[in-house]
Amino acid sequence: MKIDHIKIMGNLYNQPKKEISLVEVPPMNFLTIQGSGDPNQNQAYSDAVGALYALAYKIKFSIKNSPLDLDFRVMPLEGLWWVEDMREFNLAERDNWLWQMMIMQPEEITQQIFEEALAEVRRKKNPPRLDEVKFKSFHEGTCAQIFHAGSYGAAEAPSIEKLHAFIHENGYQLAGQHHEIYFNSPLRSAPEKLKTIIRQPVRKTAADA
Repeated sequence: MKIDHIKIMGNLYNQPKKEISLVEVPPMNFLTIQGSGDPNQNQAYSDAVGALYALAYKIKFSIKNSPLDLDFRVMPLEGLWWVEDMREFNLAERDNWLWQMMIMQPEEITQQIFEEALAEVRRKKNPPRLDEVKFKSFHEGTCAQIFHAGSYGAAEAPSIEKLHAFIHENGYQLAGQHHEIYFNSPLRSAPEKLKTIIRQPVRKTAADA
C-alpha cells in the first residue's frame, strides 16, 4: 500500500482552511536547492525545480523496487523565501529574493540512497543544476501557519497579514524564513484552484519568554 505522508503527518500538511494554527515541526530530511531572483520566467528556477523532481521520483522508484519495498507518495514542493535585509521583503518586488526549494523525504531515505539516486539520474538524464541538489536535515520548531487559496505573490498579502497578526497577538515574533508548501502547480491548475500552506517560524517575545 502506498504511504501518504501528508495524511500521516497530520496538521503539518493538513491545515484547516479557516484557521490559523501553531504547530511544532520536527526535524525532517529534504532534497534542497538554493537560488535567487524572481521565480517567474526564471530558467534557473525552473531548472532547480526540475532537478529536485527528477531526484525525488528516482528515489521513490528505487526504494519501491529495493529490499526496503517502500512505496510512498512524492511530497509537495516547498519553498523558503527571504532577502538579505528582511525589512525589504516585498511580495510585489522579487528580483532580490533568495530562495531554497525543497521536497521532504521519508525517514527511511539516507545519504547513501540519495547519492546512489543522484548518480543514476546524472547517468541517464543529467538535468541542469542536478549537482546543486543537497540532502539536508531541516528543523523549524514552533511555527504558525495558514491555508491560502489562490495565486501567489501579492495575492497572498491578506493571508500573510492575518498570519502575522495572529503571531503578534499571541505573544510571538517572527523567526526564520517565510515558508510555503505548494499542493498543486500553476502550470496545471487555474490560479483560483491553487492550494498553499504559508508557514512562519516563531519565537516568544522577550516579555513572554
